[in-house]
Amino acid sequence: MSEPTNPKAYQLVGINVAMHLLRPGAKWEYTGGVGFTRWEDPRPKPSIDEVFDVIEKIKAFEESINTIYLPEQKAEMEAQLASVEQAMNS
Repeated sequence: MSEPTNPKAYQLVGINVAMHLLRPGAKWEYTGGVGFTRWEDPRPKPSIDEVFDVIEKIKAFEESINTIYLPEQKAEMEAQLASVEQAMNS
């Protein structure tokens, strides 16, 4: 996996934000590989495909913003990315 030339530190991406956009105020718990393990809301729970679709839309939005990082911020993000890649390869 090659290092991106302009790493992005996503601020909004995550299941919590996606769920807030899909079902504001719903009480839920999600366990990876299992799905929703708690659903306390009269509305139907979204499918995991719906959740991932919203996450992809959030990522596309964040990618559309011309974020300019300080050199030390960029170096920190690159170090974190290298650490994650090292952990995935071991």
